[in-house]
Amino acid sequence: MQTEQLILLLIYLGLILLIIVIMAIIFFSTFIRRKNRLVLERFEAEQKFEKELTNSRLEIQEQTFKNIAWELHDNVGQLLSVANMQLNMLSGAVAESHQEQLNETKGVVTESLKEIRNLSRGLNKDVVLNNGLVASVETEMQRFNRMNFLEAKLQVDGQECCINSKDEIIIFRILQEFFSNVIKHAKANNLFVNLSFQPNKLVVSAKDDGIGFDLVQVKANAGLLNMKSRAAIINSTLEIKSKEAGGVLLTLEYPYKENDQTN
Repeated sequence: MQTEQLILLLIYLGLILLIIVIMAIIFFSTFIRRKNRLVLERFEAEQKFEKELTNSRLEIQEQTFKNIAWELHDNVGQLLSVANMQLNMLSGAVAESHQEQLNETKGVVTESLKEIRNLSRGLNKDVVLNNGLVASVETEMQRFNRMNFLEAKLQVDGQECCINSKDEIIIFRILQEFFSNVIKHAKANNLFVNLSFQPNKLVVSAKDDGIGFDLVQVKANAGLLNMKSRAAIINSTLEIKSKEAGGVLLTLEYPYKENDQTN
């Protein structure tokens, strides 16, 4: 009898221990799930905050670009127009021996006025959106060629896609940042840009034949970080390859979104 009671007691103890273990497992699992959920929610909140911060910064930059474009077009452009008019008025009073020099000055002012207006168009996102990505990049290439900064060439492959307007502006701004770095630092003779409209994505590549740079030393460069943050906003991958005396290659892959439509 005592043996049976001992067996029953052991069974009860075993069941109690089993229940305690099961409850401990359930409690631990619940704790882990809750912890993971909190970590995920915190990560998502941080990502949302970073995205909103980047969007706000981009909006401020675009408004700044727009204001500069207006100032260039309305104020600087107007001053150059007045200067050109005054030169025309002076042409009749200037001696024949100075006419050639006057005409050269008028030509410089006229060309400067054209470049100011072209630059203002590139800074104004409304103009860029109206012209489209391909035409806007082509305008930049033509401007570089006219001013003899370097020899610039654009190649377009595939059928041009009507990209989301906000994303189109960001892609163009990334290229403008790259162009600015090329002009200021690369000491390049040639710039080549390729826009490849593929079935599911747009692949943008831009390459110069300049002096290049060490990626390790300049990885925290504001321009590079700016390009990467812009690419992240539109869920694109951005890769920059360079080496000293080997030029720079930028590659951006933009996956089409559901609201993108093919022409």
